[in-house]
Amino acid sequence: MNGILSRETLVKWAPLMVLLILVLFFTVLEPRFLSVRNLARISVSAAPALMVALGVTFIIIMGSIDLSMEGTVSVSAVIFAFAFLYLGGTLFGLAWLALPLAVLVGAVIGLINGIVHVKLRIPSFMASLAMGFVGTGLALLLTGGDRIRVEDEAFRGLLTERWLGFPIMVYVAIAFVLVGWFIQSRTTLGRNFYAVGGGEELAHASGLNVSKVRILGFMLAGMFYAVGALLAVARIGIAETATGNNFMFMSITSVVVGGTALWGGIGGVWNTLVGVLIVNVIGNGMVVIGLPGYVQDAVLGLLVIVAVVLSTDRKSISFVK
Repeated sequence: MNGILSRETLVKWAPLMVLLILVLFFTVLEPRFLSVRNLARISVSAAPALMVALGVTFIIIMGSIDLSMEGTVSVSAVIFAFAFLYLGGTLFGLAWLALPLAVLVGAVIGLINGIVHVKLRIPSFMASLAMGFVGTGLALLLTGGDRIRVEDEAFRGLLTERWLGFPIMVYVAIAFVLVGWFIQSRTTLGRNFYAVGGGEELAHASGLNVSKVRILGFMLAGMFYAVGALLAVARIGIAETATGNNFMFMSITSVVVGGTALWGGIGGVWNTLVGVLIVNVIGNGMVVIGLPGYVQDAVLGLLVIVAVVLSTDRKSISFVK
């Protein structure tokens, strides 16, 4: 019995149970919650945030923190939009080249972020926060505060075209979840993330180039942030300085609520998927039943505290940073 109800078992399955309970709760209060239309609405809202949260997941698994996502998303979205329009404004022409360009921009920002953190020995939260401000400022400089509209029907088809009732962007997001899972569980880099998060000194002693792993982790995260930026632009048809707003809170909350430990070495892509769904189900469900937004924030805050308490062995920690 103790094995079944052990702390490890509770930490592993608690997020999924919370998600199922939330779905059941909102469905009882409002049967339309489980309609295909509403589930599609939740999925569309979750898709960009999920991409950003996947990037954050790799960083947190290493025991670091990344706060650059809002700036990275904004500048990737803006550069994508400018390049897309400059190259003809349609995916059926040369404008498709703007897609990999945006991902490259995210990778470069992540690379710089990692180098600043590792080579200059600046704490990850401070280095990434600074890079986030740089990204937001660069996006503002490029746009002058204006909005750039991307109205190509083929690109907006990520939102408007549906398969089995769900927009194409939902399937794109699922594909990248599988990519993230493959990197995490089937590549040396993914295993190295866990090694660094499980104990940096031990990883270094075993011959692992910890600095290289950290830099590659931030670079990979930046690429996922850029994919999130592309889905965000496809969702609303606009790229602007504010495109990255609120991604910091949503992504880190989702990763933590999903069960990935802030101390590193525990959790992963599937945890993040569950966490993103929890956050978006709460947001959608409270709108459906007519509760104000501040109640949603309060509930998410409580969930974060509970998630951290469950995932942390406080007996082994003498001081909380």
